[in-house]
Amino acid sequence: MLAAVGSLAASLWDVLHLRTLLLAAVAFLFFADFLKRRRPKNYPPGPWRLPFLGNFFHLDLEKTHLALKQNVEKYGNLVSIDFADIPSVLVTGLPLIKEVLTHTDQNYMNRPLTSIRKRVFGKKGLIMSNGQIWKEQRRFTLTTLRNFGLGKKSLEERIQEEAYHLAEVIAEEKGQPFNPHFKINNAVSNIICSIIFGERFDYQNAEFQELLRLLDEVTHLEASPMCQLYIFFPRIVEYLPGSHNTLFRDWDKLKSFVSHVIENHKRDWNPDDPRDFIDAYLKEMAQHPDKTTSSFDEENLILSTLDLFFAGTETTSTTLRWGLLYMALYPEIQEKVHAEIDTVVGQGRQPSLANRESMPYANAVIHEVLRMGNIIPLNVPRELSVDTALGGYHLPKGTMILTNLTALHRDPTEWATPDTFNPEHFLENGQFKKRESFLPFSLGKRGCLGEQLARSELFIFFTSLLKKFTFKHPKNEKLTLKVRTGATLSPESYRICAIPRA
Repeated sequence: MLAAVGSLAASLWDVLHLRTLLLAAVAFLFFADFLKRRRPKNYPPGPWRLPFLGNFFHLDLEKTHLALKQNVEKYGNLVSIDFADIPSVLVTGLPLIKEVLTHTDQNYMNRPLTSIRKRVFGKKGLIMSNGQIWKEQRRFTLTTLRNFGLGKKSLEERIQEEAYHLAEVIAEEKGQPFNPHFKINNAVSNIICSIIFGERFDYQNAEFQELLRLLDEVTHLEASPMCQLYIFFPRIVEYLPGSHNTLFRDWDKLKSFVSHVIENHKRDWNPDDPRDFIDAYLKEMAQHPDKTTSSFDEENLILSTLDLFFAGTETTSTTLRWGLLYMALYPEIQEKVHAEIDTVVGQGRQPSLANRESMPYANAVIHEVLRMGNIIPLNVPRELSVDTALGGYHLPKGTMILTNLTALHRDPTEWATPDTFNPEHFLENGQFKKRESFLPFSLGKRGCLGEQLARSELFIFFTSLLKKFTFKHPKNEKLTLKVRTGATLSPESYRICAIPRA
Protein backbone atom coordinates (compact mmCIF):
# COMPACT_ATOMS: atom_id res chain seq x y z
CA MET A 1 0.00 0.00 0.00
CA LEU A 2 2.74 2.41 1.00
CA ALA A 3 4.66 1.41 -2.12
CA ALA A 4 1.64 2.23 -4.32
CA VAL A 5 1.18 5.63 -2.67
CA GLY A 6 4.88 6.33 -3.09
CA SER A 7 4.73 5.37 -6.76
CA LEU A 8 1.69 7.63 -7.32
CA ALA A 9 3.44 10.53 -5.56
CA ALA A 10 6.54 9.99 -7.71
CA SER A 11 4.42 10.00 -10.89
CA LEU A 12 2.64 13.20 -9.82
CA TRP A 13 5.95 14.81 -9.06
CA ASP A 14 7.28 13.82 -12.51
CA VAL A 15 4.23 15.36 -14.20
CA LEU A 16 4.36 18.52 -12.09
CA HIS A 17 8.11 18.72 -12.58
CA LEU A 18 7.67 18.48 -16.36
CA ARG A 19 4.95 21.15 -16.37
CA THR A 20 7.13 23.38 -14.22
CA LEU A 21 9.99 22.99 -16.64
CA LEU A 22 7.73 23.72 -19.62
CA LEU A 23 6.25 26.81 -17.93
CA ALA A 24 9.71 27.99 -17.00
CA ALA A 25 10.91 27.49 -20.58
CA VAL A 26 7.92 29.39 -22.00
CA ALA A 27 8.38 32.19 -19.45
CA PHE A 28 12.07 32.39 -20.34
CA LEU A 29 11.31 32.59 -24.07
CA PHE A 30 8.74 35.34 -23.51
CA PHE A 31 11.17 37.26 -21.32
CA ALA A 32 13.99 36.82 -23.86
CA ASP A 33 11.69 38.05 -26.64
CA PHE A 34 10.73 41.05 -24.49
CA LEU A 35 14.39 41.93 -23.91
CA LYS A 36 15.29 41.38 -27.55
CA ARG A 37 12.54 43.59 -28.91
CA ARG A 38 12.10 46.06 -26.09
CA ARG A 39 11.38 49.43 -27.61
CA PRO A 40 14.34 51.78 -27.16
CA LYS A 41 14.13 55.13 -25.46
CA ASN A 42 12.27 57.82 -27.37
CA TYR A 43 10.78 55.34 -29.85
CA PRO A 44 7.51 56.24 -31.66
CA PRO A 45 4.34 55.18 -29.78
CA GLY A 46 2.13 52.38 -31.01
CA PRO A 47 -0.40 49.72 -30.00
CA TRP A 48 0.53 47.02 -27.50
CA ARG A 49 2.21 43.97 -28.96
CA LEU A 50 2.40 40.29 -28.10
CA PRO A 51 5.65 38.34 -27.75
CA PHE A 52 6.59 36.63 -31.03
CA LEU A 53 3.36 37.81 -32.69
CA GLY A 54 4.01 41.56 -32.49
CA ASN A 55 0.92 43.47 -33.68
CA PHE A 56 -0.46 40.52 -35.63
CA PHE A 57 -3.96 40.90 -34.13
CA HIS A 58 -4.07 44.65 -34.80
CA LEU A 59 -3.74 44.13 -38.55
CA ASP A 60 -6.50 43.32 -41.01
CA LEU A 61 -4.54 41.15 -43.44
CA GLU A 62 -7.00 41.97 -46.23
CA LYS A 63 -6.93 45.77 -45.70
CA THR A 64 -3.80 46.55 -43.72
CA HIS A 65 -3.54 50.12 -45.08
CA LEU A 66 -7.05 50.94 -43.82
CA ALA A 67 -6.61 49.15 -40.49
CA LEU A 68 -3.61 51.39 -39.78
CA LYS A 69 -5.71 54.56 -40.15
CA GLN A 70 -7.12 54.37 -36.62
CA ASN A 71 -3.62 53.92 -35.22
CA VAL A 72 -2.51 57.14 -36.95
CA GLU A 73 -5.50 58.96 -35.43
CA LYS A 74 -4.59 57.63 -31.99
CA TYR A 75 -0.78 57.84 -31.95
CA GLY A 76 0.16 60.49 -34.53
CA ASN A 77 2.25 60.70 -37.69
CA LEU A 78 4.88 58.21 -36.50
CA VAL A 79 3.43 54.90 -35.31
CA SER A 80 5.42 51.83 -34.31
CA ILE A 81 4.01 48.54 -35.62
CA ASP A 82 5.71 45.16 -35.23
CA PHE A 83 5.22 42.56 -37.97
CA ALA A 84 6.23 39.52 -35.86
CA ASP A 85 9.96 40.12 -35.38
CA ILE A 86 10.16 42.98 -37.90
CA PRO A 87 10.10 46.35 -36.08
CA SER A 88 8.32 48.87 -38.30
CA VAL A 89 7.32 52.51 -38.25
CA LEU A 90 4.44 53.97 -40.27
CA VAL A 91 5.22 57.50 -41.51
CA THR A 92 2.30 59.84 -42.27
CA GLY A 93 2.20 63.43 -43.54
CA LEU A 94 4.00 65.11 -46.45
CA PRO A 95 6.93 66.69 -44.53
CA LEU A 96 7.96 63.42 -42.88
CA ILE A 97 7.36 61.35 -46.01
CA LYS A 98 9.52 63.72 -48.09
CA GLU A 99 12.24 63.58 -45.44
CA VAL A 100 12.29 59.78 -45.68
CA LEU A 101 12.13 59.52 -49.48
CA THR A 102 14.59 62.31 -50.33
CA HIS A 103 16.99 62.07 -47.37
CA THR A 104 20.42 63.25 -48.56
CA ASP A 105 22.26 60.55 -46.62
CA GLN A 106 21.95 56.81 -47.34
CA ASN A 107 19.98 56.10 -44.14
CA TYR A 108 16.69 55.21 -45.87
CA MET A 109 18.01 53.65 -49.09
CA ASN A 110 17.79 49.95 -48.20
CA ARG A 111 14.88 47.58 -48.81
CA PRO A 112 13.81 45.15 -46.07
CA LEU A 113 13.77 41.49 -47.02
CA THR A 114 10.64 39.71 -45.85
CA SER A 115 10.80 35.91 -45.76
CA ILE A 116 8.81 35.69 -49.05
CA ARG A 117 11.10 38.13 -50.87
CA LYS A 118 14.13 36.36 -49.45
CA ARG A 119 12.84 33.01 -50.74
CA VAL A 120 11.98 34.32 -54.23
CA PHE A 121 14.59 37.02 -54.95
CA GLY A 122 17.28 36.66 -52.29
CA LYS A 123 19.26 39.91 -52.29
CA LYS A 124 19.27 40.33 -56.07
CA GLY A 125 17.29 42.06 -58.80
CA LEU A 126 16.23 45.70 -59.12
CA ILE A 127 13.45 46.30 -56.62
CA MET A 128 14.61 44.57 -53.42
CA SER A 129 18.42 44.62 -53.74
CA ASN A 130 20.61 46.95 -51.70
CA GLY A 131 24.04 48.54 -51.66
CA GLN A 132 26.43 48.04 -54.55
CA ILE A 133 24.23 45.42 -56.26
CA TRP A 134 21.31 47.86 -56.41
CA LYS A 135 23.49 50.75 -57.62
CA GLU A 136 25.03 48.69 -60.43
CA GLN A 137 21.74 47.12 -61.55
CA ARG A 138 19.76 50.39 -61.47
CA ARG A 139 22.47 52.39 -63.27
CA PHE A 140 22.76 49.77 -66.02
CA THR A 141 18.96 49.43 -66.37
CA LEU A 142 18.34 53.18 -66.68
CA THR A 143 21.02 53.48 -69.36
CA THR A 144 19.71 50.46 -71.26
CA LEU A 145 16.08 51.64 -71.13
CA ARG A 146 17.18 54.97 -72.64
CA ASN A 147 19.19 53.18 -75.33
CA PHE A 148 16.12 51.16 -76.30
CA GLY A 149 13.77 54.10 -76.62
CA LEU A 150 12.78 55.47 -73.21
CA GLY A 151 11.97 59.13 -73.76
CA LYS A 152 12.34 58.82 -77.55
CA LYS A 153 9.82 59.13 -80.36
CA SER A 154 10.36 55.50 -81.36
CA LEU A 155 8.97 54.23 -78.05
CA GLU A 156 6.00 56.60 -78.25
CA GLU A 157 5.19 55.17 -81.68
CA ARG A 158 5.43 51.66 -80.22
CA ILE A 159 2.87 52.59 -77.53
CA GLN A 160 0.57 54.14 -80.15
CA GLU A 161 0.80 50.97 -82.26
CA GLU A 162 -0.04 48.79 -79.26
CA ALA A 163 -2.95 51.08 -78.34
CA TYR A 164 -4.25 50.55 -81.89
CA HIS A 165 -4.01 46.75 -81.50
CA LEU A 166 -5.80 46.92 -78.13
CA ALA A 167 -8.63 49.01 -79.61
CA GLU A 168 -8.99 46.49 -82.46
CA VAL A 169 -9.26 43.57 -80.01
CA ILE A 170 -11.84 45.44 -77.89
CA ALA A 171 -13.83 46.35 -81.01
CA GLU A 172 -14.24 42.61 -81.69
CA GLU A 173 -16.51 42.48 -78.61
CA LYS A 174 -19.05 44.55 -80.62
CA GLY A 175 -20.29 46.48 -77.61
CA GLN A 176 -21.16 43.34 -75.63
CA PRO A 177 -20.07 42.88 -71.97
CA PHE A 178 -16.49 41.63 -71.57
CA ASN A 179 -13.73 41.52 -68.95
CA PRO A 180 -10.92 43.89 -70.05
CA HIS A 181 -8.38 42.53 -67.55
CA PHE A 182 -6.04 40.40 -69.66
CA LYS A 183 -6.51 42.36 -72.87
CA ILE A 184 -5.15 45.44 -71.09
CA ASN A 185 -2.45 43.39 -69.36
CA ASN A 186 -1.31 42.00 -72.71
CA ALA A 187 -1.18 45.43 -74.36
CA VAL A 188 0.74 47.13 -71.55
CA SER A 189 3.07 44.17 -71.09
CA ASN A 190 3.95 44.22 -74.79
CA ILE A 191 5.67 47.58 -74.35
CA ILE A 192 8.10 46.40 -71.66
CA CYS A 193 8.43 43.01 -73.44
CA SER A 194 9.56 44.75 -76.62
CA ILE A 195 12.36 46.34 -74.57
CA ILE A 196 13.45 43.36 -72.46
CA PHE A 197 12.65 40.41 -74.80
CA GLY A 198 12.82 42.21 -78.15
CA GLU A 199 9.31 41.15 -79.18
CA ARG A 200 5.62 41.70 -78.57
CA PHE A 201 3.14 38.85 -78.04
CA ASP A 202 -0.13 38.28 -79.83
CA TYR A 203 -3.31 38.45 -77.73
CA GLN A 204 -4.05 34.82 -78.63
CA ASN A 205 -0.57 33.52 -77.70
CA ALA A 206 -1.37 30.74 -75.21
CA GLU A 207 2.09 30.68 -73.59
CA PHE A 208 2.07 34.41 -72.99
CA GLN A 209 -1.50 34.34 -71.64
CA GLU A 210 -0.33 31.72 -69.13
CA LEU A 211 2.57 33.99 -68.19
CA LEU A 212 0.17 36.89 -67.57
CA ARG A 213 -2.06 34.59 -65.51
CA LEU A 214 0.91 33.56 -63.34
CA LEU A 215 1.88 37.20 -62.89
CA ASP A 216 -1.67 38.10 -61.84
CA GLU A 217 -1.80 35.13 -59.45
CA VAL A 218 1.46 35.93 -57.64
CA THR A 219 0.34 39.56 -57.32
CA HIS A 220 -2.91 38.51 -55.66
CA LEU A 221 -1.54 35.62 -53.57
CA GLU A 222 1.06 37.77 -51.82
CA ALA A 223 -1.70 39.29 -49.67
CA SER A 224 -3.40 35.95 -48.93
CA PRO A 225 -3.63 34.89 -45.26
CA MET A 226 -1.18 31.98 -45.66
CA CYS A 227 1.41 34.15 -47.41
CA GLN A 228 1.08 36.76 -44.70
CA LEU A 229 1.48 34.05 -42.07
CA TYR A 230 4.59 32.88 -43.94
CA ILE A 231 6.04 36.38 -43.50
CA PHE A 232 5.34 36.19 -39.76
CA PHE A 233 6.26 32.54 -39.12
CA PRO A 234 8.25 31.15 -42.08
CA ARG A 235 9.83 28.23 -40.20
CA ILE A 236 6.43 26.87 -39.19
CA VAL A 237 4.28 27.74 -42.25
CA GLU A 238 6.90 26.36 -44.65
CA TYR A 239 5.78 22.82 -43.73
CA LEU A 240 2.05 23.53 -44.10
CA PRO A 241 -0.11 23.33 -47.24
CA GLY A 242 -1.49 26.59 -48.57
CA SER A 243 -1.29 29.46 -51.05
CA HIS A 244 2.35 30.22 -50.19
CA ASN A 245 3.34 26.99 -51.95
CA THR A 246 1.39 28.06 -55.06
CA LEU A 247 3.13 31.45 -54.93
CA PHE A 248 6.59 29.87 -54.89
CA ARG A 249 5.68 27.44 -57.70
CA ASP A 250 4.39 30.32 -59.83
CA TRP A 251 7.55 32.36 -59.31
CA ASP A 252 9.63 29.31 -60.26
CA LYS A 253 7.65 29.00 -63.52
CA LEU A 254 8.18 32.70 -64.26
CA LYS A 255 11.92 32.33 -63.63
CA SER A 256 11.98 29.27 -65.87
CA PHE A 257 10.33 31.23 -68.71
CA VAL A 258 12.89 34.04 -68.48
CA SER A 259 15.73 31.54 -68.26
CA HIS A 260 14.46 29.84 -71.43
CA VAL A 261 14.33 33.21 -73.27
CA ILE A 262 17.92 33.95 -72.15
CA GLU A 263 19.12 30.59 -73.52
CA ASN A 264 17.46 31.36 -76.87
CA HIS A 265 19.17 34.75 -76.93
CA LYS A 266 22.56 33.17 -76.34
CA ARG A 267 22.25 31.03 -79.51
CA ASP A 268 22.26 33.99 -81.89
CA TRP A 269 23.67 36.72 -79.68
CA ASN A 270 25.82 39.37 -81.34
CA PRO A 271 27.59 41.57 -78.73
CA ASP A 272 28.09 44.29 -81.35
CA ASP A 273 24.38 44.52 -82.14
CA PRO A 274 22.26 44.17 -78.95
CA ARG A 275 18.58 43.76 -79.78
CA ASP A 276 17.09 44.26 -76.32
CA PHE A 277 17.73 44.41 -72.56
CA ILE A 278 18.78 40.74 -72.34
CA ASP A 279 21.35 41.13 -75.13
CA ALA A 280 22.75 44.27 -73.49
CA TYR A 281 22.97 42.46 -70.15
CA LEU A 282 24.79 39.48 -71.69
CA LYS A 283 27.34 41.95 -73.10
CA GLU A 284 27.75 43.54 -69.65
CA MET A 285 28.29 40.08 -68.13
CA ALA A 286 31.00 39.34 -70.70
CA GLN A 287 32.73 42.61 -69.84
CA HIS A 288 32.70 41.75 -66.11
CA PRO A 289 33.82 38.11 -65.90
CA ASP A 290 35.04 38.45 -62.29
CA LYS A 291 31.90 37.74 -60.24
CA THR A 292 33.68 38.65 -56.99
CA THR A 293 33.81 42.32 -58.03
CA SER A 294 30.67 42.56 -60.21
CA SER A 295 26.98 41.83 -59.67
CA PHE A 296 26.37 41.07 -63.36
CA ASP A 297 25.55 37.38 -63.43
CA GLU A 298 22.77 35.22 -64.84
CA GLU A 299 20.76 35.13 -61.61
CA ASN A 300 20.68 38.93 -61.46
CA LEU A 301 19.72 38.97 -65.15
CA ILE A 302 16.75 36.67 -64.51
CA LEU A 303 15.57 38.57 -61.43
CA SER A 304 16.08 42.06 -62.91
CA THR A 305 14.17 40.97 -66.03
CA LEU A 306 11.32 39.67 -63.83
CA ASP A 307 11.30 42.94 -61.86
CA LEU A 308 10.97 44.92 -65.10
CA PHE A 309 8.32 42.53 -66.44
CA PHE A 310 6.30 42.75 -63.20
CA ALA A 311 6.61 46.51 -62.65
CA GLY A 312 6.16 47.30 -66.35
CA THR A 313 2.99 45.22 -66.59
CA GLU A 314 1.12 45.19 -63.31
CA THR A 315 1.06 48.82 -62.14
CA THR A 316 0.14 50.51 -65.43
CA SER A 317 -2.42 47.89 -66.49
CA THR A 318 -4.08 48.01 -63.05
CA THR A 319 -4.31 51.81 -63.25
CA LEU A 320 -5.90 51.58 -66.71
CA ARG A 321 -8.47 49.06 -65.43
CA TRP A 322 -9.34 51.49 -62.63
CA GLY A 323 -9.58 54.24 -65.28
CA LEU A 324 -12.14 52.42 -67.45
CA LEU A 325 -14.14 51.52 -64.37
CA TYR A 326 -14.28 55.13 -63.19
CA MET A 327 -15.32 56.29 -66.68
CA ALA A 328 -18.25 53.87 -66.69
CA LEU A 329 -19.24 55.00 -63.18
CA TYR A 330 -18.88 58.72 -63.98
CA PRO A 331 -20.36 59.16 -67.51
CA GLU A 332 -20.45 62.96 -67.21
CA ILE A 333 -16.66 63.00 -66.70
CA GLN A 334 -16.20 60.57 -69.60
CA GLU A 335 -18.21 62.95 -71.84
CA LYS A 336 -15.84 65.83 -71.00
CA VAL A 337 -12.83 63.65 -71.88
CA HIS A 338 -14.50 62.72 -75.17
CA ALA A 339 -15.13 66.39 -75.98
CA GLU A 340 -11.52 67.35 -75.28
CA ILE A 341 -10.17 64.47 -77.39
CA ASP A 342 -12.46 65.42 -80.30
CA THR A 343 -11.36 69.06 -80.11
CA VAL A 344 -7.60 68.52 -79.71
CA VAL A 345 -6.91 65.24 -81.53
CA GLY A 346 -9.73 65.14 -84.06
CA GLN A 347 -10.82 62.18 -86.15
CA GLY A 348 -7.89 61.30 -88.38
CA ARG A 349 -5.04 61.01 -85.84
CA GLN A 350 -4.05 59.00 -82.81
CA PRO A 351 -3.40 60.80 -79.52
CA SER A 352 0.28 61.60 -78.94
CA LEU A 353 2.36 62.94 -76.08
CA ALA A 354 2.49 66.27 -77.89
CA ASN A 355 -1.27 66.58 -77.20
CA ARG A 356 -0.86 66.26 -73.42
CA GLU A 357 -0.35 69.96 -72.67
CA SER A 358 -3.42 70.82 -74.75
CA MET A 359 -5.54 68.25 -72.90
CA PRO A 360 -5.54 69.37 -69.25
CA TYR A 361 -8.85 67.67 -68.44
CA ALA A 362 -7.83 64.20 -69.69
CA ASN A 363 -4.50 64.61 -67.89
CA ALA A 364 -6.32 65.56 -64.69
CA VAL A 365 -8.60 62.52 -65.00
CA ILE A 366 -5.59 60.19 -65.33
CA HIS A 367 -3.99 61.74 -62.23
CA GLU A 368 -7.24 61.38 -60.30
CA VAL A 369 -7.39 57.69 -61.30
CA LEU A 370 -3.88 57.29 -59.86
CA ARG A 371 -4.91 59.07 -56.66
CA MET A 372 -8.14 57.16 -56.10
CA GLY A 373 -6.86 53.81 -57.40
CA ASN A 374 -4.18 53.95 -54.69
CA ILE A 375 -2.55 50.80 -56.05
CA ILE A 376 0.53 50.82 -53.76
CA PRO A 377 -1.00 52.23 -50.55
CA LEU A 378 2.05 52.03 -48.27
CA ASN A 379 4.68 52.49 -50.99
CA VAL A 380 7.53 50.01 -51.38
CA PRO A 381 9.06 49.74 -47.88
CA ARG A 382 12.47 51.03 -46.83
CA GLU A 383 14.83 49.83 -44.09
CA LEU A 384 17.15 51.95 -41.99
CA SER A 385 20.83 51.20 -42.57
CA VAL A 386 21.92 53.15 -39.45
CA ASP A 387 20.34 54.57 -36.27
CA THR A 388 18.36 57.64 -37.35
CA ALA A 389 16.40 60.54 -35.84
CA LEU A 390 13.01 61.29 -37.42
CA GLY A 391 10.33 63.66 -36.19
CA GLY A 392 11.99 63.94 -32.79
CA TYR A 393 12.09 60.15 -32.28
CA HIS A 394 14.96 57.66 -32.31
CA LEU A 395 14.72 54.85 -34.88
CA PRO A 396 17.25 52.00 -34.60
CA LYS A 397 19.10 50.44 -37.52
CA GLY A 398 17.02 47.70 -39.20
CA THR A 399 13.64 49.39 -38.62
CA MET A 400 11.27 48.97 -41.58
CA ILE A 401 9.80 52.27 -42.80
CA LEU A 402 6.34 52.40 -44.41
CA THR A 403 5.30 55.70 -46.02
CA ASN A 404 1.54 56.18 -45.78
CA LEU A 405 0.53 57.19 -49.32
CA THR A 406 -3.11 56.30 -48.60
CA ALA A 407 -3.37 59.02 -45.96
CA LEU A 408 -1.40 61.47 -48.13
CA HIS A 409 -3.70 60.99 -51.13
CA ARG A 410 -6.86 61.20 -48.98
CA ASP A 411 -5.77 64.07 -46.71
CA PRO A 412 -8.79 66.40 -46.25
CA THR A 413 -6.45 69.37 -45.76
CA GLU A 414 -4.92 68.76 -49.20
CA TRP A 415 -7.88 67.59 -51.31
CA ALA A 416 -11.27 69.32 -51.55
CA THR A 417 -13.21 66.04 -51.80
CA PRO A 418 -10.66 63.42 -50.68
CA ASP A 419 -12.96 60.37 -50.97
CA THR A 420 -14.68 61.35 -54.22
CA PHE A 421 -13.44 60.95 -57.79
CA ASN A 422 -12.94 64.57 -58.80
CA PRO A 423 -10.56 65.63 -61.62
CA GLU A 424 -10.89 69.25 -60.44
CA HIS A 425 -8.26 68.35 -57.81
CA PHE A 426 -5.70 68.69 -60.62
CA LEU A 427 -7.16 71.74 -62.39
CA GLU A 428 -6.85 75.45 -61.75
CA ASN A 429 -8.54 77.98 -64.03
CA GLY A 430 -8.94 75.26 -66.63
CA GLN A 431 -5.23 74.38 -66.65
CA PHE A 432 -3.53 71.28 -65.32
CA LYS A 433 -2.09 71.78 -61.83
CA LYS A 434 0.68 69.67 -60.30
CA ARG A 435 0.18 68.72 -56.65
CA GLU A 436 3.05 68.31 -54.19
CA SER A 437 1.00 65.85 -52.14
CA PHE A 438 0.71 63.44 -55.05
CA LEU A 439 3.36 60.70 -54.97
CA PRO A 440 2.09 57.53 -56.71
CA PHE A 441 5.56 56.90 -58.17
CA SER A 442 7.34 57.70 -54.89
CA LEU A 443 10.33 60.08 -54.77
CA GLY A 444 14.09 60.15 -54.61
CA LYS A 445 16.76 57.74 -55.82
CA ARG A 446 14.63 54.69 -55.05
CA GLY A 447 11.57 56.10 -56.75
CA CYS A 448 9.99 54.25 -59.70
CA LEU A 449 12.60 54.05 -62.47
CA GLY A 450 9.84 53.47 -65.02
CA GLU A 451 7.82 56.59 -64.12
CA GLN A 452 8.38 58.31 -67.46
CA LEU A 453 7.37 55.17 -69.36
CA ALA A 454 4.30 54.62 -67.17
CA ARG A 455 3.10 58.22 -67.61
CA SER A 456 3.50 57.97 -71.39
CA GLU A 457 1.64 54.65 -71.52
CA LEU A 458 -1.21 55.87 -69.31
CA PHE A 459 -1.81 58.97 -71.43
CA ILE A 460 -1.66 57.28 -74.84
CA PHE A 461 -3.58 54.11 -73.91
CA PHE A 462 -6.28 55.98 -71.97
CA THR A 463 -6.93 58.69 -74.56
CA SER A 464 -6.71 56.21 -77.47
CA LEU A 465 -9.39 54.00 -75.90
CA LEU A 466 -11.61 56.96 -74.98
CA LYS A 467 -11.26 58.27 -78.55
CA LYS A 468 -12.64 54.98 -79.92
CA PHE A 469 -15.20 53.94 -77.30
CA THR A 470 -17.75 54.98 -74.72
CA PHE A 471 -17.45 52.68 -71.71
CA LYS A 472 -20.70 51.70 -69.99
CA HIS A 473 -21.84 49.22 -67.37
CA PRO A 474 -23.69 46.18 -68.77
CA LYS A 475 -27.45 46.03 -68.39
CA ASN A 476 -28.52 44.28 -65.19
CA GLU A 477 -24.92 44.23 -63.92
CA LYS A 478 -23.72 46.60 -61.23
CA LEU A 479 -20.20 47.99 -61.25
CA THR A 480 -18.55 48.62 -57.89
CA LEU A 481 -15.28 50.02 -56.58
CA LYS A 482 -14.54 46.93 -54.50
CA VAL A 483 -10.84 46.26 -54.12
CA ARG A 484 -8.93 43.07 -54.81
CA THR A 485 -6.01 43.03 -52.40
CA GLY A 486 -2.55 41.86 -53.42
CA ALA A 487 0.92 43.28 -53.94
CA THR A 488 -1.11 46.04 -55.60
CA LEU A 489 -4.71 47.12 -55.02
CA SER A 490 -6.71 46.35 -58.15
CA PRO A 491 -10.43 46.50 -58.92
CA GLU A 492 -12.36 43.30 -58.42
CA SER A 493 -13.02 41.47 -61.67
CA TYR A 494 -15.67 43.30 -63.69
CA ARG A 495 -17.32 43.28 -67.10
CA ILE A 496 -17.86 46.41 -69.15
CA CYS A 497 -19.32 47.43 -72.50
CA ALA A 498 -17.16 49.32 -75.01
CA ILE A 499 -19.58 51.10 -77.37
CA PRO A 500 -17.85 52.29 -80.59
CA ARG A 501 -18.03 56.04 -81.07
CA ALA A 502 -19.16 57.46 -84.40
